[in-house]
Amino acid sequence: MLATPSPPLFRRVPPEVWVGLAWCVAAAYPAVLLGGNARYHGGAAAHGGLSFTLATTVVAFAGAALVRRLPVLAVALLFVAAFTETDGWAADTQVPPASLLAVDVALCLITVTRPRRSSRAAFALVMSLLVLHIGLVHGNTVGIFTGTHIGSADGAALLALVAWLIGRSMRQNREHAQALSTRAATEAVTAERLRIAREMHDTVAHTIGIVALQAGAARRVIDTRPERAKQALGEIENAGRDTLAGLRRMLVALRQADGETSATTPQGLADLDRLAAATTAAGVRVEVRRRGEQGPLPPEIDLSAFRVIQESVTNVVRHADTRSCEVLVDRRTAGEVAVEITDRGTGPGTDPGRGTGFGLAGLRERVGLLDGEFEAGPRPEGGFRVAVRLPIPVEVNA
Repeated sequence: MLATPSPPLFRRVPPEVWVGLAWCVAAAYPAVLLGGNARYHGGAAAHGGLSFTLATTVVAFAGAALVRRLPVLAVALLFVAAFTETDGWAADTQVPPASLLAVDVALCLITVTRPRRSSRAAFALVMSLLVLHIGLVHGNTVGIFTGTHIGSADGAALLALVAWLIGRSMRQNREHAQALSTRAATEAVTAERLRIAREMHDTVAHTIGIVALQAGAARRVIDTRPERAKQALGEIENAGRDTLAGLRRMLVALRQADGETSATTPQGLADLDRLAAATTAAGVRVEVRRRGEQGPLPPEIDLSAFRVIQESVTNVVRHADTRSCEVLVDRRTAGEVAVEITDRGTGPGTDPGRGTGFGLAGLRERVGLLDGEFEAGPRPEGGFRVAVRLPIPVEVNA
């Protein structure tokens, strides 16, 4: 089975869990590291005993649960819980930086994952409350401005600023990576279309030349030699049909990776069982189901349907983190072939991106060239689904 590297821990753990863990660390700080001393290092006091701490923890966990839905309210609840736990509302105590660890973590995660407006509002709320706190504490020195002493509350404000800047930097890096990926996908599709345009130009120009010659010959002899004119018209008809079939095959062939040959690459749904067996041997069982009469298909339709299945099954192996998938080939509707690939995976490939390559974009483009319908996305019950409908040309189906 092909190995897929696991996503970073930061992405595997939900933001709510990170914030909750940060609160637990902040709440346990005086008892674990300071031997249960009633005073925090930095001056703020914990009070009320275990029941009081449990009450503030409930408020903090409520704030953690709202980090993604109501980020500003989440920060406000975490701030209230931290100040209440450390008696930061008193006029003679400073809030230590460690007590606001959950607030800083939430602020960083909000900046990374939420809209900029929410990030700025949360940051403004935190800094406003901290500046107000610094100003209200008797004898507190704002060392940032005086240069004489940096108090605990001053350090908390600095850490909040650092957390916001870190989150902003991470967000910019992610947006830059997404922009590069989108640009690369667009360039890949554009390059493919240019290749198709060049091939079509060569093929069509050759055929049009032949058609023009035969049409001119037919026009000259249509009165004197009608049989010869009829023959010329027949050759025009044959050239048109051959060129149309060749163009269809070309559009499919251009989707093949460089270096593939017909001797080593399966060319249609007849090879589906072989693909399923090879994938099963690699560690992911492929269950193939067929509905309707499985008659012959035009080469371009046959190959395209197979390529959709091949790419989708490859995505399951690489990204879905599952041991099985299902493939359905449906021929019950006249004039079309429907293909559906589903899995119940829970890996990173269950989202629309489906990995870091451009496989789904290529499949969508391939199906569009044949006037087909393409759908791909997560399933409500879990996993991923790719569904394609390809129309069968009337002249072949008649």
